[in-house]
Amino acid sequence: MPNEVLKKIQICSVEIGKTHGTPILSNIYKIHKIMLKIRIILFLIFLGLFSLSFQIGAMSKVSYEDANDFSNEFLAVMEDTDGIGIFVNNFLSTLPMFIPGFGIIWGLYIAWSTGFGFAAIISTIPGLSDIQPLSILFLSSFGVMELIAYSIALSCGFLLIYTIIKNARSQIKSVLKLQIKPNMICIGIVMILLLVAGFLEDYMIKSAQAL
Repeated sequence: MPNEVLKKIQICSVEIGKTHGTPILSNIYKIHKIMLKIRIILFLIFLGLFSLSFQIGAMSKVSYEDANDFSNEFLAVMEDTDGIGIFVNNFLSTLPMFIPGFGIIWGLYIAWSTGFGFAAIISTIPGLSDIQPLSILFLSSFGVMELIAYSIALSCGFLLIYTIIKNARSQIKSVLKLQIKPNMICIGIVMILLLVAGFLEDYMIKSAQAL
């Protein structure tokens, strides 16, 4: 995490504590503007970290037996799952990423395990061996939406834990209260992205099975 970003978060947190109870419009606007920039930077950082973890998982060596078992289980699950089912599964996996501290570990594990699953499927279908793992994330519509959703959740989780650590107990309640609305908006955006991605993924999988 770049030191400059961390310093901005700390400065912004201190300013929030100072202006709490003093409804100065210019200060509030300035704080929200700084926080927006911080959220964008954190989003880009975690987008990179999620992609890296996915790539590491996709480079894993999987035995044929394990890969075959995983592929059969995956296909069996997908046969009984529709777009709503995919959305619910992804959304429930994403919510823990908003948890301060734990969410980062959980999110990177999800990225790694998803990449590992990709490696397992590739092991059983030699014809797909030329596909680059990251192309699933960046070149498919549902992959991009899911990546954006996960990165938003991870950045929110990090911002919360950093705010808690860097503020005195007397200021934590005020600072966290200021983040409630932005985080609820982020959860709403994540929900919409994963809902659309779920239907797109379901459509593409069923289309591929029909060929």
